Amino acid sequence: MHPTHPTALGRMAIGTWSGGRFLHLGEPLDDERFVSLIHPDRVINTVITADVHGAGNADKLVGRAIANARRGKTRVVGAVGLDFYGGERRGPEGFPRFTDPQLRGPRSYGSYLSMATELSLERCGIDRFDLLLLHNPDPIGYTSEVVWRAMAALRDTGLTRMIGVAPGPEPEFSSDALECFARFGGLIDWTLIKLSPLEPMPGELYLDAAAAGGVQVISRICGYGGLGIDRVLPERETLAPIAERAGLTMLQLACQWNLAHEAVACVVPTLIQETGPGARPVEQKRAELAALPSQVRLSGADLEAIAAVGDGARRAAGRQAPAGAPHHLAPA
Repeated sequence: MHPTHPTALGRMAIGTWSGGRFLHLGEPLDDERFVSLIHPDRVINTVITADVHGAGNADKLVGRAIANARRGKTRVVGAVGLDFYGGERRGPEGFPRFTDPQLRGPRSYGSYLSMATELSLERCGIDRFDLLLLHNPDPIGYTSEVVWRAMAALRDTGLTRMIGVAPGPEPEFSSDALECFARFGGLIDWTLIKLSPLEPMPGELYLDAAAAGGVQVISRICGYGGLGIDRVLPERETLAPIAERAGLTMLQLACQWNLAHEAVACVVPTLIQETGPGARPVEQKRAELAALPSQVRLSGADLEAIAAVGDGARRAAGRQAPAGAPHHLAPA
């Protein structure tokens, strides 16, 4: 069952995949700029890390970023499940999931999750996560009761206040993710999904299932879908007038489109340091996120127009949404 006193996350968050250090998105920042970028403050008080990023180095930088922050006001989200401890990296596929039968069986799931969580906490310099996510699971991770009882045990023993799941991008696993929400929604507090105006799928598939299970949503807005890059894209020409009319930057427009989905409680856009002449500092993008208006300024017509542009971008890229896929947008 869900905890009786859940800890709220901020409406906006910063993830360690920003800043170009670990997922090679944009120009890599040096340590000081990166730590400053992810440092939580009064406005953006939530930082999200994953133990596999940099094989633990992202956790260490989070530890530096939160060292002087007020822990009672700061929310730290962790993610475990990709085994860089005992597994070998498989080229572009990355590290294997901890549930890979070649690594271990169900009897060892709990001990692995405890070990990975404790080591991640140690690197972050804290004794408990506010939220711990199961990171990009395979079908076993999504559907195994042993896995989800072990995740719940981490909450029960105080290593985390809340637990959740972060589905990966593989479309072939979408049915497993939906089964996860249906079967274990009573245990799961949050999910982190990729969702953005120009890349609405498969994230939109999960919204109804999450809401039905009482699971709150963090939406991860990727760089292109978040319209936060400095190059001019055809879609920007269509959406720029909507943003201007609402008094929003393009990054803010993407965030507000996400927050207009009823299930979404927190947005975490990817903040990229672009290269080339005229590239804006990534710190300016963080300031735009911090200045995000608290009320959604987009009208119902705006939301549908943005969704239509996303549909067009998806078709142009050769990606098809399932028939009848919803937009889940709240009425203005």
